[in-house]
Parts: sequence; structure tokens; C-alpha cells
Amino acid sequence: MKAVRKLMKVFITRRIPPEGMKILAAAEGCEVSQWDSDEPVPRSELLKGVEGAHGLLCLLSDKIDKEVLDAAGPNLKVISTMSVGFDHLVHSEIKKRGIRVGYTPDVLTDATAELTVALLLATSRRLPEGVEEVKSGGWSSWKPLWLCGYGLSGSTVGIVGLGRIGMAIAQRLLPFGVKRLLYSGRTAKTYAAEVNGEFVPLDTLASESDFIVVSCSLTPETQGMCDKAFFRKMKKTSIFINSSRGAVVNQEDLYEALSSGQIAAAGLDVTTPEPLPTNHPLLTLKNCVVLPHIGSATYSTRGIMSALAAQNLLGGLQGSDMPSELSL
Repeated sequence: MKAVRKLMKVFITRRIPPEGMKILAAAEGCEVSQWDSDEPVPRSELLKGVEGAHGLLCLLSDKIDKEVLDAAGPNLKVISTMSVGFDHLVHSEIKKRGIRVGYTPDVLTDATAELTVALLLATSRRLPEGVEEVKSGGWSSWKPLWLCGYGLSGSTVGIVGLGRIGMAIAQRLLPFGVKRLLYSGRTAKTYAAEVNGEFVPLDTLASESDFIVVSCSLTPETQGMCDKAFFRKMKKTSIFINSSRGAVVNQEDLYEALSSGQIAAAGLDVTTPEPLPTNHPLLTLKNCVVLPHIGSATYSTRGIMSALAAQNLLGGLQGSDMPSELSL
């Protein structure tokens, strides 16, 4: 008599690109349920959906804490997050229960670096303001100083966190004629030589850079790192860009620095919270460009992320290798 293989229950917290769904649909022994919406799963539906699940595929916006793990129960073997960030997962509880975790690093490096450069250029050259002036009729004639911004040629760029994404940003900025590239972090990187990067203390980076790009991980050390003291060290002509995590920046201090003229402008692809409320003070400023966390938003990148998240999930369910396993 042929043994019947036990079905593995999988819950997916959002509608994801088809590349990942195809992989899961083709997998034997998987019973997939999903919150089939582009909007985040309500907490009550998340707790209901994970009940008895062997695998969970989630997103950065899903807080996977003790309550969720308790609701899932002892069957849960793997959590696969379709993100490079993992600060939405409660590491201690997951590790204690022996649950494996997959994530999606590397695949979004190029897309995020491209978006960061685009945000830097849009902010420094005041593109959103220019578009608005055209639409509102503010464009009357050519004026020598109207909508002037700051260029990269001959500038000093500081990158906070020269990891994969930070390095990819540096490689894209150098052809613009950047004169010096400074970087800060826990340790000096040997590969920084490829971009002539100078390892400096954070204070030096803040005071000497014309453009500052934050591309570090969110850790207890980096939380709120870009604060009043940091902005005071920056030049009045400096541009501040953050495409890492919103919580790295003290947004009240950033607002004060921008509104008082302490720094020239800021561009953010990440905020706290997300989405940023439409009545937030930062959104009243012309010299602050805020994007809705679209660093990895290319069709190709999101498709690859989806497929990798599905492969990580299956590896965890089957007790085999996961393409990108996180060591907690």
C-alpha cells in the first residue's frame, strides 16, 4: 500500500509576483493559502492564516512576533521573507523555536542603487520642484538663479555603510566626476579600493561631504544615528539621501535641519512610519523629496525576489538547502 505524503500548509501574507507563485504551485505536497491583496494582511487575518502552518512567506511590512509564532504553533519550520531587511522578525523567539529563515539579499542591489542615484539627482537638481512649476504656470522666463541646485562634478560624496548596496551606489556615482568618495562603518573594506574609497569616522564624513548617502543596516547602533548633532556637522550646501531604513534618521531633527537652512535638501525612499502620514511636516518642505519605498521596484527585481522567497520556503519545508538562509 502506497504511503500518503502529508501536506505541508503554507501561508502567504500578500499577493506576490507570479514567478514565486508558479514555483509553489508546481511543488508537491504544498497546500498554499494566501491573503490575496496588494494591501497588507490585517493582523486578525494573519493570526488566522498562520494557524497550523509549516511555512510562512511574508513581507517587510508584516510584524512576525511571538503572538504570530504562537498562533502558528509547533508545525512552523520556516519563515521566508521577500525582503533583504529582517528587522520585522523577532529573532530571539524564532531562534528559540528552531525555525529557519530565508531572505532575499543581493538580487535587489542594482535596482536599489539605481533608485538611490535617481533620488540624489532629483533632490540635488530640484526636479520635483521644476515639474510643479511647469504644471502650475510658475515657469515664466529663463532666470539665472531660478531652480539652481548642486552638481556631482568635483564633489565629495560620503556613503554611510559601504556594503553591497553602498558599493553599487559608489560605482554608479563615480562616472559623474566625483572627486572624493568617503565612507564610514564598523570596519574598513578592502574592496573600497575599487572606488578609491577613504575610510573615515562618521563625524569627518558628515563635515566634509557635499552629498551624504545612508546605506547601512538598521541596528541598535545605527537607530536614530542621523540626528541633530549629525546634521549640525554637515555643510549648509549638503544634500542628505536615505535609502536604507527610516529609523536610522531622527525625522524631527531632519525637519529642523531642512526648515532652518542647516542643510540644503534631503531625499528619502524610507521613512518612519511607512506610509508617512500625508500631514507630516517633512511633506510641507520644498527641499525634501520623499518616495514611497520603491528602491527595489523594477519588474525584473521583484520577480526574482518572489522566486527566491519561494525557493527559500521550499528548502526550509523539505529540510534541504535554502538559496539564501539567514543566520540568526
